Amino acid sequence: MTENYTALYEEHKKAGASFTDFGGWQMPLKYSSELAEHHAVRQSAGLFDLSHMGEVWVTGPEAAAFLDYALVGKISAMSVGKAKYSLICQEDGGIIDDLITYRRGDSRFLVVPNAGNAKVVAEALAQRARSGKDGGFDVAVEDASAATSLIAVQGPKAEEILLRLVPAEQHALVTGLKYYAAVEVPFTFAGNTAELLLARTGYTGEDGFEIFVDNDAAAALWQAIEAVAEEGELIPAGLASRDSLRLEAGMPLYGNELSREGNPFSAGLGPVVSLAKESDFVGRAALEALKAGGAGSTSGRKLVGLKGLGRRAGRSHYPVLKDGVVVGEVTSGQPSPTLGYPIALAYVDVEHAEPGTALDVDLRGKAELFEVVALPFYKRVK
Repeated sequence: MTENYTALYEEHKKAGASFTDFGGWQMPLKYSSELAEHHAVRQSAGLFDLSHMGEVWVTGPEAAAFLDYALVGKISAMSVGKAKYSLICQEDGGIIDDLITYRRGDSRFLVVPNAGNAKVVAEALAQRARSGKDGGFDVAVEDASAATSLIAVQGPKAEEILLRLVPAEQHALVTGLKYYAAVEVPFTFAGNTAELLLARTGYTGEDGFEIFVDNDAAAALWQAIEAVAEEGELIPAGLASRDSLRLEAGMPLYGNELSREGNPFSAGLGPVVSLAKESDFVGRAALEALKAGGAGSTSGRKLVGLKGLGRRAGRSHYPVLKDGVVVGEVTSGQPSPTLGYPIALAYVDVEHAEPGTALDVDLRGKAELFEVVALPFYKRVK
């Protein structure tokens, strides 16, 4: 697999990061202690490089109608300045990727797919733009991933830290920004002021922000954020802590909980699918049939949360048992640093998916008791 390096790679090396391959990118796994990074995000703030994510611009007079066709959500109903979580599905309802779409104008949208799927999603959008209706849609699809970096500041002190880089008269742009919304904000760093797209989104279960910046300015912005943070207020955080944070928040990971073989209803993402919108969209017929057949509610398997009643954690692909019979499989699992007990996400047969149900996870030949619980495992106090 080709190795890609973000514009912040040298910053991570200087900070002593341990690297891992993720979606073809060399990304920081951790800097010193993944537990320390996890707790920093829960208690103060963590600084993340998300530049492996994709950025695809969809523009043109039919952009809103096109995204209604290409994605399962009703993107046209979104107000300018807002963001929406959605899915891009195959004709058979299988999930190609989960993604966030930001509406930046009446006919201008930014679609952010996951790292390993960025190229696939960009190509799928371009293909659907050409073939979606007679003559195609009047839109342009531009993959800007290679030129764009994405930096996240996540945690209860994220807003306080970022305000130090924003002129006082513009502070209201940050403090007034709602969850799943984005705005252009002037940031002052490296002796200059630049308008950057700031989104109040994240993948940690905490308050936080994601900042889109051109590659050539990414390192300077990263350094500036570190410089304005007070001692013990913020540390760089890698993929290991990001994974434990998102798991506590009950957020799915593509390749674990989401895949082309799965479907939105079994994954608990039925509300993301807008079968009420009048227009056709890719996968509509299959998703209507899946919903009518009770996928994830009365038939098949359903994604659930599992709380360990012992000390040992279930891991991805471990079998889930009921009375010694396999009834499911763990997709993600580890000890929860915040809660102090093992947690896991798993697909289990729907008849065993009710909260309170006792199940076992086969931990390499030994059954360990778990209980089905409602998601998320962790929810921040606002």
